[in-house]
Amino acid sequence: MSWFRRGTFALLCAGALSAAPALAQRPAGPGRPADFLDPGFHRGRREALRQLLPAGAAAVIFTAPMRNRANDVSFIFHQNPDLYYLTGYDEPDGVLVLFKEPQTVGGQSGVTEALFVQPRDPKRELWNGRRLGKDGVKQELKLQYVADNKEFAAAGINWDKFGQVLLTELPADVRDDANDPADLFSLVATLRQQAKIPADFDPRVAELHQMISRFGVANADNLRPYLTAQASAQPALAADAYVQAYLKADTKEAREKAVASRPVARIDITTLGQALDQLREVKTPEEIKLLRRAIRISAVGQQEVMKALKPNMGEMEVQGLHEYVYKKYGAEFEGYPSIVGAGANGCILHYETNDKPRIGSDLILMDCGAEYHGYTADVTRTAPPSGKFNPEQKQIYELVLAAQDAAFLACKPGATFRAPHEAAAGVITEGLKKLGIIKEDAEVRRYFPHGTSHYLGLDVHDRGRYGPLAAGNVITVEPGIYIPEGSPCDKKWWNIGVRIEDDVLITPAGWENLSKEAPRTVAEVEAMMAKASALDNFKLPELK
Repeated sequence: MSWFRRGTFALLCAGALSAAPALAQRPAGPGRPADFLDPGFHRGRREALRQLLPAGAAAVIFTAPMRNRANDVSFIFHQNPDLYYLTGYDEPDGVLVLFKEPQTVGGQSGVTEALFVQPRDPKRELWNGRRLGKDGVKQELKLQYVADNKEFAAAGINWDKFGQVLLTELPADVRDDANDPADLFSLVATLRQQAKIPADFDPRVAELHQMISRFGVANADNLRPYLTAQASAQPALAADAYVQAYLKADTKEAREKAVASRPVARIDITTLGQALDQLREVKTPEEIKLLRRAIRISAVGQQEVMKALKPNMGEMEVQGLHEYVYKKYGAEFEGYPSIVGAGANGCILHYETNDKPRIGSDLILMDCGAEYHGYTADVTRTAPPSGKFNPEQKQIYELVLAAQDAAFLACKPGATFRAPHEAAAGVITEGLKKLGIIKEDAEVRRYFPHGTSHYLGLDVHDRGRYGPLAAGNVITVEPGIYIPEGSPCDKKWWNIGVRIEDDVLITPAGWENLSKEAPRTVAEVEAMMAKASALDNFKLPELK
């Protein structure tokens, strides 16, 4: 999936799978899979995070909200990845509180972690599925203190004593269930009241304070125009003393002084996120096992679709084949909406409509990733539905392939995060000039408009600091060239869109391509497409 970084300013600066080894039993229901993360993993992550909290702080992380799809139908619930990472809890209407120093909660002393969860409810469980309840969470997830969410308001947490209350976000746009006094809406309202969060608290101001703190000196030439534009559009920023002091500083020394004057916010939405970035960017062995599984499933999906691909198929049909393979191997979801674009649609980076009824002979770009037990793959292949690349398609494809090979070589501990992108961009720039598609280096952004790498994990664009690469990082390497119709080049190149994306583990010695089972080279793709497919004789009745 093409590169995206949280935060606008950061954008500027083979066959069957063998069974995965079991990690832990989590019997939340009869017959469930046996390879969920062990409660000890989550406990270790909570303690690692607690050690990073500042003295006198409490950290609060809410479950994800339920989202309405239409009328009385909700989207399938997907847990807040931060909360899942720390607890393994996969239900709505809950809140986790971590304390730097032990506290008394609900009359229990010495508490450093408290999780408030939705209670058992036989009537609702009949309709909507089993709940763990507080007893189930204690038994299976093994947190220190667990209570019903109805007890959050009366838990006796003395919020006034904490120098900082740390959040990753304050959930907004959450529906209020009038029949549930402890739904997510009510939990957030309780925190707002008890922690004395001002009604006019603006997370955007806090985020820009963080940008000034991080980039205010080294990247002032980019940050100052960005802040000026933001302040002109947002009254809260125009009135903020820290932002204005920074913008008025006109020398490096003055900027250093302004940056250092950042006020300590009692309600802080940046510190906790930075700590989670630090932890989540380096995967543990348990996480890597699940990522390997998700990525192998996705790579086999690419293999099987290449075998079955025909010009008379539709984009949606191709999407369905990928996702059937995912389900066959036990992947619960896709990590992001599948991108399946033929011809001109392959030149749209995040094309998700996938409704072209006949893909024809144009290249088809397939950016798809299975999500297995919360961890997602992100694998892209581009293939000719006819089974053979034509000369123009082959030239562009092999240029992207050469760029990816160069990017792989830049994947090593200590390299800058942008090193793979810079290596790929250099190859693509020279290649497009040789083909006569561009004349000047700066024109490359027209045809290669995105970065080459992002972290991968519980989110497809996963948390991380985007600093030097380190062993245990899992990143994408995904150069691409997209030449939409009307581009200022020879028409023979129009509507060719190629992206090749692999998922790479940074190792102590270099890198490992986790998605290598998906064919990459022209010869490998064409050879896979020449193989018989299990779907060759699959015929459905014609609908009239």
